[in-house]
Amino acid sequence: MTKIKLCGLTRPCDISYANALHPDYIGFVFAPGSRRFLSAQAAAQLQRELHPGIVPVGVFVDEAPETIAGLLKQGIIKAVQLHGNEDEAYLEHLRTLTDSPVIKAFRLRTEEDAEAANRSTADLVLLDSGGGTGTPFDWQLLRYLRRDYILAGGLTPENIATALSSFHPYAVDASSSLETDGVKSFSKMSAFVNAVRNRKEHDHDRF
Repeated sequence: MTKIKLCGLTRPCDISYANALHPDYIGFVFAPGSRRFLSAQAAAQLQRELHPGIVPVGVFVDEAPETIAGLLKQGIIKAVQLHGNEDEAYLEHLRTLTDSPVIKAFRLRTEEDAEAANRSTADLVLLDSGGGTGTPFDWQLLRYLRRDYILAGGLTPENIATALSSFHPYAVDASSSLETDGVKSFSKMSAFVNAVRNRKEHDHDRF
């Protein structure tokens, strides 16, 4: 079955929602410019309440690799998601500090963007429209992908069936579509998770 990531959790009740729905991954955002930004201390408090079967992923934008490695060593997160200008040299340096899974996000606008994602040495790539806009990109560009990927950007309970039946991503990631008035909504999170799970997909684990 397609894996599920619910991103941008910020409150204890968000963790309770996740524990009830049991997605595969949740995301803590450590990018200071984001309205979903969490400090390391706040994330640690939330992580302690998270079901141990759910993988906490740290979302970063051009963060110092040493800072990321520190959060991993503390167990606050178990995987890394990079949304900035991190290049292959950055990934190589990060891998000297940790062997935790690394996801690199790519804004998919052209075939060339897809090829860049194909070449990435990250464990997984995440594909979206960029900028946290919550809008879908041209999904037809996914046909150029030759590797497992996480699909993000504008996914909703209403359009997820089309995405899964047409393109078969390894995982799907949602954040803004799960919110009402800027905070996570259990009903929206539940609708999204149920819509994904109602689709029968081939199961294949990466981490």
